[in-house]
Amino acid sequence: MNENRRKSKQISVGKLKMGGDAPISIQSMLNTPAEDFEKSVEQAKRLEAAGCEIIRAAIPNMESVKLIEHLKNAVSVPIVADIHFDYRLALEAVAAGVDKVRINPGNIGDEDRVRQVVQTCKQHNVPIRVGVNSGSLEKHILAKYGHPTAQAMVDSALYHTSLIEKFDYDQIAISIKSSNVQTMIEAYRLAAQQCDYPLHLGVTEAGTARMGLIKSAVGIGSLLCDGIGDTIRVSLTDDPVNEVYAARDILKSIGLRKEGITFVSCPTCGRTKIDLIGLAQQVEERLKDCKANLTVAVMGCAVNGPGEAREADIGIAGGDGCAILFQKGEIIRKIPEDQVVEELVQEVEKLALHKEG
Repeated sequence: MNENRRKSKQISVGKLKMGGDAPISIQSMLNTPAEDFEKSVEQAKRLEAAGCEIIRAAIPNMESVKLIEHLKNAVSVPIVADIHFDYRLALEAVAAGVDKVRINPGNIGDEDRVRQVVQTCKQHNVPIRVGVNSGSLEKHILAKYGHPTAQAMVDSALYHTSLIEKFDYDQIAISIKSSNVQTMIEAYRLAAQQCDYPLHLGVTEAGTARMGLIKSAVGIGSLLCDGIGDTIRVSLTDDPVNEVYAARDILKSIGLRKEGITFVSCPTCGRTKIDLIGLAQQVEERLKDCKANLTVAVMGCAVNGPGEAREADIGIAGGDGCAILFQKGEIIRKIPEDQVVEELVQEVEKLALHKEG
């Protein structure tokens, strides 16, 4: 556990622990139509295979509640029901076996409706995620702050949690998302000081694969380096499987995950006489699902490559129409350019098997 990590309450989402000293978990959300059970199940399976540890699904109507059973039968990761406005959907989702409910208690109706949801969740040991974002603040909070400031969002989140606490339930996770990275960072830092609930990190409406990844890496990564955060979702306007890969890479880049390949590659220069950019992309794609904790280098030239990447478990350094294969800085052999990807991947797979053995 990170020594600087914020001490948060631990909750259980199905069999997965969140908060406390539990590993930071990776989430994503289905973007298939809720009533299309076949497509939703297929996407959920792909998410699980990519390393997603919690899957959220929108439950917009009673028909879509049936999706929960389909998902529970298809994957082994916890399922979260995303509920807005209709408290009855939350009640039915819990009855259907969902592992967590995402609601805003303030938008599901009067106190009695909140009580029914909380009591049902309590009876089935289903935690509640309070989800607040900059576009969902209450009128009285907006009136106080003038616009969605970081503290305004925290006030809203704590107001919602108080509605749940009123009925003697504390199995709660909180998300306080903004599309503005600086506001998002400030809000989570304030929340970390003002409560001990586990925090779900994310930049909402972050954007496409390119910009969304940058904003998420800055926002989520900054907070994780501060020791803040218990579960993350990288929101992208893209295939949600790519959210999972991005989340894995963020965690790995700051040492919070050991599983998977760490890539080292140079930006190329005038000495490069091999298609390094193409090779690096191919190698990364081929090894994206490799779970071995290995560092693989793809370097531009044989002059500096083995030396600069001497800490890599294995790598290649480009030559003139060929590449040098090296391990821990020691040159092994030359490889023709058209065989580089295959031979490097084979060598990585051998090392992976050796580590497993």
